[in-house]
Amino acid sequence: MAIGKQEGIVLWCGSAANQKALAVKIHRRFGLLGIVISEKSTAPSRHRLSKIPSLIWDRLRFRSVYDIWKRLQQDYDRQFPSWPDVPVLRVQDINSEETTAFTKNLQPALIVVSGTALIKEKLLTTDASIGIINLHTGLSPYVKGGPNCTNWCIANDDWHLVGNTIMWLSKGIDSGNIITSECIDIRDSRDLPEAHMRVMEHAHDLYLRAINYLLNGQPPYNAVPQSSLGKGRLFLTKMWTASEKKKLMRNWASRKSSGRTSPPATVPLPSGKE
Repeated sequence: MAIGKQEGIVLWCGSAANQKALAVKIHRRFGLLGIVISEKSTAPSRHRLSKIPSLIWDRLRFRSVYDIWKRLQQDYDRQFPSWPDVPVLRVQDINSEETTAFTKNLQPALIVVSGTALIKEKLLTTDASIGIINLHTGLSPYVKGGPNCTNWCIANDDWHLVGNTIMWLSKGIDSGNIITSECIDIRDSRDLPEAHMRVMEHAHDLYLRAINYLLNGQPPYNAVPQSSLGKGRLFLTKMWTASEKKKLMRNWASRKSSGRTSPPATVPLPSGKE
């Protein structure tokens, strides 16, 4: 059932099909006041142009790895061909003045973020009575960064760290206090594309449960500091080399854990409030 404007939601998200799917799911469940879609420029930089031959070779060698994300987006495009019929602002930079003005005009209680560039401090001050929350498709604080936390877990034989996190948005990279987090076991998936779809579907479901908790609960809300759970690693895209991709494919083929399977500390939602 849609919620009233005084309890409304604005979504800040990327333009990929999995973000469109999330937007549709949120709108169907709660209603959206509006969406800001960040459309990154795809023009290659001069520095990147010099690397095109090696990039082409990398894509040929690891076509099956690159096809995972492509197939996931194609599946979501088929399932969710259109964005919700609500006011939409498309921007090149999520941190633009247009984002601030558009959101302020809608007066949301909750701002939901997914798949954007790093939100800068000025935008973090945007008024929302409940707050601004973010989805991390990885298990914080243990696995952060990119390009894909699930792939990093598989490549590092850390199957027990595959999961998703909903957190309060902060200035750092996936560093906010946690509202809820959960693990997911993907080892019985038919193939890597199915495994990634399961992680993404779990992420969307966890987000919907967290939104429901915030809209129907009363403060103080869950806000667990990541430092209280343990330490983790920050992975950068430049670290995702050919050797890491080989480890991903080898470990997926074997699906055997190294034995580091003790369950990590996670943050459940309060009982009965999902």
